[in-house]
Amino acid sequence: MENLKKTDPEIAELVGAEASRQRSKLRLIPSENYVSSAVLEVSGSVLTNKYSEGYAKKRYYEGQQYIDQIELLAIRRAKALFGSESANVQPYSGSPANLAVYYAFARPGDPIMGLALDHGGHLTHGWGVSITGDFFTPIRYELHPETHLIDYDMVRDLARKHRPKVIMAGATAYPRIIDFEIFASIAKEVEAILCVDMAHIAGLVAGGAHPSPVPHADVVTTTTHKSLRGPRGGMILMKKAHRKAINKAVFPGLQGGPHNHTTAGIAVALKEAATDEFKTYAHKIVENAKHLAGALKDKGFDLVSGGTDNHLVLVDVTKRGTTGKPFAKALDLAGIVCNYNTVPFDPRPPMDPSGVRLGTPALTSRGMGTAEMDKLADWMNRVADNVENETALSQIAKEVEELCDGFPAPGIPA
Repeated sequence: MENLKKTDPEIAELVGAEASRQRSKLRLIPSENYVSSAVLEVSGSVLTNKYSEGYAKKRYYEGQQYIDQIELLAIRRAKALFGSESANVQPYSGSPANLAVYYAFARPGDPIMGLALDHGGHLTHGWGVSITGDFFTPIRYELHPETHLIDYDMVRDLARKHRPKVIMAGATAYPRIIDFEIFASIAKEVEAILCVDMAHIAGLVAGGAHPSPVPHADVVTTTTHKSLRGPRGGMILMKKAHRKAINKAVFPGLQGGPHNHTTAGIAVALKEAATDEFKTYAHKIVENAKHLAGALKDKGFDLVSGGTDNHLVLVDVTKRGTTGKPFAKALDLAGIVCNYNTVPFDPRPPMDPSGVRLGTPALTSRGMGTAEMDKLADWMNRVADNVENETALSQIAKEVEELCDGFPAPGIPA
C-alpha cells in the first residue's frame, strides 16, 4: 500500500491495523470470512472507474465492451454453480437483493412472511425497524418452544390465514437445515412467491454440504461473501419466468450502476467455488462447526437446538453465570471475535441478550480443523470462568495469537 501510505498515512495505518487484527485473532462471526488474493486484487482494480447503468448489451453508457463480458461471465458461473435458470449479479448486497424481491412481487401494505428476527431471521424478513416491516405488512413465524426448530405447522397456518405475497425462508442465526420442500408446498398452496435467503449458507450449498433451495424456490437471494468467500456483494437466482420482474426491480427500481469491481470479484469467487478444493472446504466448515458444538456442550455450554447442521452455533451462556454482551467482549479481549445474539424466546433485551453466535467459515479458510476446535472450546470455557479477569484474558489472547501464527490468513501478508 505504498501509494496509500504517501497519500493518506492515517488511513493506511488503520488498514494495516485491521489486517493485523484479522491475522492475529480467531474470527468466529458467521458472516465473516477471508477472500482470496485474487478476489482482493480485482476488487481494487480499475473496474471501479467504470459506470455501467443497465444490463449487458443494454447499457445507457458506452465503453462497455469488457464490462459486459465480465458481468455475463459472472452470470454464467452463478447459473452453472447453483443450477439456476437465471441470475442477477448486480445487487449491492443481500439486503437490497431481498428488497428487490419484495418490490418485484408486492406493493406497500401487502403481507409478507418471514422468520422473526429474535428467532433467527433477518431484519429484511419483515422486522419492524427495517423498511420491509414498515412498507409491507409483516407476518412472522417462530421456532417451536421446545425443539427450537422452525414450526412448519405455524408457517402453514399463518400462510393460510394471511395469504402473503412473498414467503421468505432463510435465517441468520438458525443452526439447523431448513426444509425447503415444505416451504415450497406451503407457498404453492397459498399462491405466494417463495424466496429463500441463503446468504449464510451459499458456500455450503455450492460445495454440496447443505441441501440447495434452488430447485424448490421461485427466487433465491444471497450475499456473495460469508461462506461463499467472495467480495461484499449480492446476487439473485431465479426461475426464467421471474427474470424480467427481478431485473426491473434491481435496475432501475432500486439501484443505479452496478459496482463493476465487485461483479468481477463475484465472478472470481464463483470460479473458485466450482472447484473440488472448495467442496472439501464447505464440508470442513460443517465438520468444524459440529465438532465445536460438541466440545462446547461437553464443557457445560447450552446450545440452541442442541447442536448444529451447518456453519454456525448459537450458545445460551446464562447458565455459565454471564450474558451475551459481556461474554462477547471478554472473548474479544481474549482474541476470539464473535457477536452477542438473542436466543429463541430470550427474556433479555437485544443489546444484552442471553447468547453468542459462533461460526466456522473464517477459521476453516485458515486451514483449521477439529483439533483447533477443541482448543477453541477450551479457551471459551476459560473465558467464561474469567469474564472480568483481564490478566487471564490477556494470557489467552497470547495463546490464540500463537495458534494463528501457524495458520496464515488468506489474502493477508504475514
